Amino acid sequence: MSIVEDTQSIISGYPDLIVTSPFDGEVIGAVPQNGPAQLEQILQRARTGFQLSRSLSRFARHEILQRASALLRERAEIAADLIVREAGKTVRQARKEVSRAVMTLSLSADAARSDAGEVVPFDAFQGSENRRGWFTREPLGVIVAITPYNDALNLVAHKLGPAIAGGNAVVLKPSQLTPLAARFLVDLLIDAGLPDEIITVVHGDRELAQALISAREVRMVSFTGGFATGEAIARNAGLKKLAMELGGNAPVIVFADADIPAAVEACVSGAFWAAGQNCVGAQRILVQREVYEEFRDRFAAQTIALKAGDPRDETTDVGPMISIASAEAAERLVEDAVTAGARVLAGHRREGGVYWPTVVEGVPFSCELWADEAFAPVVVLSPFETEEQAIAQANDVDYALHAATFTRDITRALRVSEQLDAGGVMINDSSDYRVDSMPFGGSKYGSMGREGVRFAYEEMTQPKVVCINT
Repeated sequence: MSIVEDTQSIISGYPDLIVTSPFDGEVIGAVPQNGPAQLEQILQRARTGFQLSRSLSRFARHEILQRASALLRERAEIAADLIVREAGKTVRQARKEVSRAVMTLSLSADAARSDAGEVVPFDAFQGSENRRGWFTREPLGVIVAITPYNDALNLVAHKLGPAIAGGNAVVLKPSQLTPLAARFLVDLLIDAGLPDEIITVVHGDRELAQALISAREVRMVSFTGGFATGEAIARNAGLKKLAMELGGNAPVIVFADADIPAAVEACVSGAFWAAGQNCVGAQRILVQREVYEEFRDRFAAQTIALKAGDPRDETTDVGPMISIASAEAAERLVEDAVTAGARVLAGHRREGGVYWPTVVEGVPFSCELWADEAFAPVVVLSPFETEEQAIAQANDVDYALHAATFTRDITRALRVSEQLDAGGVMINDSSDYRVDSMPFGGSKYGSMGREGVRFAYEEMTQPKVVCINT
């Protein structure tokens, strides 16, 4: 039985959620929705799933996840096409997301059998000379995973893969805007041999989410999304583990000694990937005064050369944003900055949900476009005089995921990386560089936990000590 059929049996009585293309509004599919009245049924299914999951050997979990990785590789074009139609990513970007999800599942398979615990040297301590023992990593139980729309397949894999590797059950609530990619992945895991009940997919509004996260027997909430929602989860969750990735406003510092053409190329890619709907995308680019004009002119020219439009076209660089409302919001952000004195260098044009990649300079630091995450294909360029000034401006936000710096001076690069307050610093690379094995998470306000398969696996398990008195 597919997950679509199985979940349908739980949620009768609620209207279907209609899924449409963000590019042209085409109806792609429909999924049945849940409500708080189904909470006990959902949790009962998850309880059953946990008993099944924890009873699987680590080898069995490894084999299921490895088969799922292989199946996704075989079905890569189907998955990419779904991402293009549902999320609006360009076909080239969708293929890359699928390849990353293949790796995420494979890394999860490795975690299932390689991170099982370690020996504790009890006899290294006075009074414990006759004791031997170890600790294992044991599952937490039922995990609620709430995922966003911008990486509708791979971010779901980042929740499910480590959770399965650790022997947990998952109640998965994907974005209401991109539920089909999540269901595709769950069906694929079941085809790979995962017992159906280990993952329960639900769809619904804020009331359903609140009911799930406040349920006493849920042991962890893993959430990727916005700050306001993250704060609401923290208020309502009660005594359980929370792991949250709440977005960023990535600064990039370009020093005068940098390879300017290489820096421009990396930053253009990092700024406009996935139509700027990227939590580590380059948003604020700080350029030393001596090379500011050269960088600005090259960056604007390369931005203008990008092709925006139909994500199905192999030559398209920037597809639509997730909705017309999101594109309109990006347009308003730029308008507000212009009203405050900013100047548009490229873009600032919208057709439906497509907002052309946009570059602005002279944005006052008091503007929302400077201070908050735009989550749109919009970049702010700003000159600086000294290293100290650049670091102060880069850190002048309440939250951070990644930052980046470009320089040929390795001593400066290391010094700056130590002073940038971010979860990761990329040197001579765009802020949006990430591999799925690295620790990934935020700094400052709202930082809570780390993703990256090994690190998420450890968040989703707990040590259990066994000590033998010989």
